[in-house]
Amino acid sequence: MLTDIEGKTAVDLARKTIESFLEKGKINDRSDVDMPPIFKELRGVFVTLTKNGMLRGCIGHPYPDSPLLNAIVDSAISAATRDPRFPPVRSLEMKDISVEVTVLTQPERIDAPPQKLPELIEIGRHGLIVKKGYYQGLLLPQVASENDFDQIDFLNNTCLKAGLSPDAWLSGAEVYWFEGQIFKEITPRGDVVEEKFKDMC
Repeated sequence: MLTDIEGKTAVDLARKTIESFLEKGKINDRSDVDMPPIFKELRGVFVTLTKNGMLRGCIGHPYPDSPLLNAIVDSAISAATRDPRFPPVRSLEMKDISVEVTVLTQPERIDAPPQKLPELIEIGRHGLIVKKGYYQGLLLPQVASENDFDQIDFLNNTCLKAGLSPDAWLSGAEVYWFEGQIFKEITPRGDVVEEKFKDMC
């Protein structure tokens, strides 16, 4: 788990990375920056951008395939410039965009019959990954809470995100769960807080 200070550092890193990249067209070299030790650990992470309460970009590393610092930097630039659902963020937009960083636990396959999955999943706690063949989709834990999904809605929508039929979780798709620690700006460039959706359910 990240402390509040480490969470603020993560969000600040994501914002500064995006703003520098949009203004200068390059990534700042942060190899000599004194960061807390947790930023050297292999972690999955997603960076989410919102503008006026609407999604503006969200991309990340589902698996712990690189140090947290590197994963945040890569995810931040990708969320701002490579999300195929949106045009690239412009530098002037950043004053209106709130930055959110979700640090993930290692995804684990849920070892249960498909019919049992809904009763095991906790809304607000678990994020989901659905895989079948070359298809894969991921929804972060906060997505279910923000959209008032129940467990079946959450499973169905993760399948749709993967490009599968909504009931693919009942017919052979693999379902993985993970948890996420969420830190976000209350307002653009404002205070950073940890958001705990589980407490709201």
